[in-house]
Amino acid sequence: MDLKETFDFYKGKKVLVTGHTGFKGSWLCRILVNAGAEVTGYALEPPTEPALFPMADLEKNMNSVVGDIRDLKCLKQVFSAAQPEIVFHLAAQPIVRDSYKDPVYTYETNVMGTVNVLECARLFPCVRSLLNVTTDKVYENMEWEYGYRETDRLDGYDPYSNSKSCSELVTHSYKKAFFDDGRCAVSTARAGNVIGGGDFANDRIIPDCVRAALSGGTIAVRNPYSTRPFQHVLEPLAVYLAIAKEQYEDREKAGYYNVGPDDADCVHTGELVDLFCSAWGDGMRWENKSDGGPHEANFLKLDCSKIKTVFGWRPRYGIREAVAMSVEWYRTYGAGGDTVSVMDRQISDMFGTDRAAR
Repeated sequence: MDLKETFDFYKGKKVLVTGHTGFKGSWLCRILVNAGAEVTGYALEPPTEPALFPMADLEKNMNSVVGDIRDLKCLKQVFSAAQPEIVFHLAAQPIVRDSYKDPVYTYETNVMGTVNVLECARLFPCVRSLLNVTTDKVYENMEWEYGYRETDRLDGYDPYSNSKSCSELVTHSYKKAFFDDGRCAVSTARAGNVIGGGDFANDRIIPDCVRAALSGGTIAVRNPYSTRPFQHVLEPLAVYLAIAKEQYEDREKAGYYNVGPDDADCVHTGELVDLFCSAWGDGMRWENKSDGGPHEANFLKLDCSKIKTVFGWRPRYGIREAVAMSVEWYRTYGAGGDTVSVMDRQISDMFGTDRAAR
C-alpha cells in the first residue's frame, strides 16, 4: 500500500466526514486538510472538554457544520451544499458503558444515523465512495483465542456493540438494494481499539492514564487482563483513506474489512499501561480497580488477512511506538506546547510527505 499515493489522491476531492469533531474524526480531517481536500464535517459539538477538534486548527481550513446525525433533513441540506464525492461515516455514540446508561440514544445514533447517511448517498449521485466505520466489537464474542474474520457472525453483546452490528447490516442492505448498479462503492471498516494524542474520552484507558499522569495520581485500571487490538489512530485512518480511494477507482475493491494490529501487538490492558508508565516516566504506576461494572468482552482479536491481501497493507507501528507517539502528544499538551506540529509531523511520517495544512 503506497500511503503517499493515497495522500496525494485527496487533493481537490470533495469529502464529507460525519463525526468530525470526535477524536478519530479530528485526526482524519487534519490528514485531509493537509492533503488539500475540500472537507465538510457534520457532527455535534466536540464531545469532550478539552477536545482535539479546536486544538487541531481545523475550522478555518474546512466547513464544520454542527448537527445531529439523527436529523435527516439537516443532513440532506449538508449533502446538497457540499456535493461530496467521498463520505466517511464516523458519527457514533462510541462508549460501551454509556450505551448501558442510554441504550435508546445509542441505537438512534448508531443505527438510524447510518440509515440517514446511506439515504443521503442514495439521493445524491455526487457520492461515488462511502465508508462506514464500525468496530471490532460487531462480532458475536466467543472469547476464543483466534482473530475474528469478516465472515464470522455479527452479534455484539452490549448496546454499543450490537448497534454497530446493526449498522453493518443496514449498510449491507443498502449496498445490495440501492448501490448494486456501481454508481457508489460502499464498504465498512471494523477497526480495533485506537490510541493517540488528543483523546480525552471517559472510560478509555490512555485518557485515564493521561489524566492520572497530569494530576500526579495513580492510574486506576478497570480490566487489566482484557486483551484488545490496540493500534495508533493513524493506522486505521490510513486504511480508511486507502479503501475509499481504491473503491472510488475500482468498485470491485469495496467490501467489509477488519483493521487491526498484528497478533504480537494485541496486549492485555495492564501491559498497555505498563508501556505507558515506562514511556511517561515520573514514577507512574497503576492499580487494579476492577469495579464489577457491566459486561465487556475479555478477549478480542481481529484476523486482518483480508485487508492485507486486497490492499497489501501492513501495520507500520508496533504497540510500543504507538504508546510513545501518544505520550509525545500528551507531554506536549501538558507543557502548553504546539500539539498541531506534533500531529502534522506524525501524519507526515505516516504518509511519507512533508506537506503542511493549507
